[in-house]
Amino acid sequence: MALDNVILIAVIAILIGIFAVWFFRLGKEKQMQIIKEWLLLAVIKAEKELGDGTGQIKLRYVYDMFLDKFRYISLFISFSQFSDLVDLALITMKDMITKNNQVKEYIQK
Repeated sequence: MALDNVILIAVIAILIGIFAVWFFRLGKEKQMQIIKEWLLLAVIKAEKELGDGTGQIKLRYVYDMFLDKFRYISLFISFSQFSDLVDLALITMKDMITKNNQVKEYIQK
C-alpha cells in the first residue's frame, strides 16, 4: 500500500475518532435530537428516491445510510428501536408534506 493511502486512512480514522468522542460527550438528549433530525432528512431522501409503496425497501435504505453515518451509535440501538425512530420521522415528514407545499413538491420531483 502506498504511503499516500496509509496517510489518508489514518486521517480518516482520526476524524472519525474525533467525531465519536464529540458525539458521545453531548449527552443522550442532544444525541437523540441529532439522530432524529438526521433521520427526518434520511426519510425525506428515501421517499424522494424510492416513492410510495416501498416501505420495507425505504426502511432498509435509511438503515444503511444510518450505518454509514452513525456506525458507533448503531451498536447501541437495536433495529427495532431504529424502526420506531424512523416511524416518528415519517409522522413528522407526513405532517410537513400536508403543511408545506414546497416539501411536497421537493419529494415529488
